[in-house]
Amino acid sequence: MFSRPLTVLVGHFGSGKTEIALNGALDLAADGEAVTLADLDVVKPYFRSRSARHILAEAGVRLIAPEGENVYADLPIIVPQVRDILRQPQGKTILDVGGDGTGARVLGSLTDVLPTTGIEILVVLNFSRPSTPDTAGAVAMVHEIEAVARVRVTGLISNTHMMDDTTPEIILEGARLAVETGAALDLPVVAAAIHEDMAASVNGDLPCPAFILKRIVKPPFEVQPQRKTVGPLFVLN
Repeated sequence: MFSRPLTVLVGHFGSGKTEIALNGALDLAADGEAVTLADLDVVKPYFRSRSARHILAEAGVRLIAPEGENVYADLPIIVPQVRDILRQPQGKTILDVGGDGTGARVLGSLTDVLPTTGIEILVVLNFSRPSTPDTAGAVAMVHEIEAVARVRVTGLISNTHMMDDTTPEIILEGARLAVETGAALDLPVVAAAIHEDMAASVNGDLPCPAFILKRIVKPPFEVQPQRKTVGPLFVLN
């Protein structure tokens, strides 16, 4: 995973795709690669690669994402920049793309500049989410993405989790369902993404390689407000 010049990560809301994209970009940068991460997710309101803008900048990762007053825009306004990158690639590029119909259409708008070699298009599966409750739902989602985006998916990533309520059993069952989905689609499961605090509990029992995640982006409800002292009072940011 992330071994080719271009990696496209596609997944429905809550799949954990963005966390995988961020970890992949930071891992590549740590290995000395020149990395560009393009945030093409026009679907999810909170979990977006652009939320980690400063972390990526410190690591030397080039982020292509809406800025300024458009930072939270639900519009594909950076597509022209991404097209330029795909025409003249430098180093490795990761595209973080939403997996519903709208997100897949954004990817479809790039098909004329997507390379025919050196590319992997990976669908992230989280079987604890309503959009993919079982193998049949996952197969249908992959077919929908391929039809709307006009691309051929090359592999799957298992990322079944329930955030802080994740157990080893949930991860292993998700990996099993991902393998079933792969068999139905004739696609490999290239990795199971696991947060680092769970890795020791399941790594040896997985049916595919593990991709260890660090928590990069926190949801808004987990971000604790900071306090500033103003005279005898505390004021919340």
